[in-house]
Amino acid sequence: MSELIRVGISTCLLGEQVRYDGGHKLDHYLKETLGRFVEWVPVCPEVEYGLPTPREAMRLVGDPENPRLVTTRTGVDHTAGMQRWARSRVDALTGEDLCGFVFKSKSPSSGMARVKVYPESGIPANRGVGIFARAFMERFPLLPVEEDGRLHDPRLRENFIERLFVYRRWAAFVRDDGSLKGLIDFHADHKLLIMSHSPKHLRVLGKLVADGKGMRRTKLLETYTRTLMEGLGLLATVRKNTNVLQHMLGYFKKELSPDEKQELLDVIEEYHRSLVPLLVPVVLFQHYVRKYDQPYLKRQHYLNPHAAELMLRNHV
Repeated sequence: MSELIRVGISTCLLGEQVRYDGGHKLDHYLKETLGRFVEWVPVCPEVEYGLPTPREAMRLVGDPENPRLVTTRTGVDHTAGMQRWARSRVDALTGEDLCGFVFKSKSPSSGMARVKVYPESGIPANRGVGIFARAFMERFPLLPVEEDGRLHDPRLRENFIERLFVYRRWAAFVRDDGSLKGLIDFHADHKLLIMSHSPKHLRVLGKLVADGKGMRRTKLLETYTRTLMEGLGLLATVRKNTNVLQHMLGYFKKELSPDEKQELLDVIEEYHRSLVPLLVPVVLFQHYVRKYDQPYLKRQHYLNPHAAELMLRNHV
């Protein structure tokens, strides 16, 4: 994939000094590693809304389902203004061809989950969603979204970035093709990747594609997108990946020598027992796919779901 993936991000994570205290929250992995494959679209709700830097801190107060955004010292209520700005900003972002967003965790404007909400009295609850983050996720419910803090977890990081690459391929297919034949090919290319997240969703998507001739194309693509992204949102586990690896082994029934088959079985078992990362069996399968020119596995994005330089499968 030659084009960079356009992804929204909280501006402070790129090192810009836009936080309430005049500082930043530079994330080196996001800016310097993932940034080689991503064109970041920065958004700082509080600065773009019109507040200065530095500024008085704010927090969410009241009902966690519909909190107010209030300054901590003077009690100025910015809820209505921030909500108007957020609606306008997400309207503008519809034209940015975004494939996802990385939010700043715990922020009253940008946190996507577990933001502190302060009651009129008592202990704050970690049940809030930032004003802008809520507006964004309501407008773009299918886009992959994550927070910087959660991306320190290797499994969550791999899942998020994998979904970015899938969504980018999907958006390109819808833009450039959108045909039933193209959908059949897209589904075939992603079968094992989807299986590693949810065999149930794979079955649903397979039936959807098989019945595609009887559906309006717009409805078909909308339903496929929603089901695809829902399934990929479920984490791939060691058990599910082991199932995929064993499934792939069946495509080499006639080609592998007894020693080669045993080598693959041994490596799959080592991965299943968490003795080696997923990268180890995947690289071995890549070797045999090239050696025996296996056509079905050669097209599977499961073996190359994202840029190798990101080294995501070294840690899962």
